[in-house]
Amino acid sequence: MSLHEQQQQKHHTSYQELNRNSVAMLVHQFYDTVREDPDLQPVFEKAIGGNWGPHLERMVDFWSTVMLGTRDFQGNVYGKHMLFGGVEPEHFRRWLQLFEAAAYRLFEKEIADEFSVVAHRIANSLQFGFFGKVVVA
Repeated sequence: MSLHEQQQQKHHTSYQELNRNSVAMLVHQFYDTVREDPDLQPVFEKAIGGNWGPHLERMVDFWSTVMLGTRDFQGNVYGKHMLFGGVEPEHFRRWLQLFEAAAYRLFEKEIADEFSVVAHRIANSLQFGFFGKVVVA
């Protein structure tokens, strides 16, 4: 067991079950850290403006669709993100760090690993769109 996993176990006696409520918890905790992050906050604020409520609802729908198969999300993730400017490779690195930290805080390793795999696939796809290659794996 890695040091990270040992620390997680010390701080949590129980993890969340994977359901829509726990997905919502993950989304909200993750975006709370994004809103405080000096690198990501300006990028998201530029894209979202002050409309965090609708964005969070959409992200809960997205992650519920991906992880639970709910089919709540309708949309084109890739096309939507390609409209935004000012995105740099470092933003993907930081996004993944914050997202994975939230996932591993809330879920057992196996579930957090699943979230991580999906997050990396999304990051890779978007990086290819922005930069023509995967810069941050």
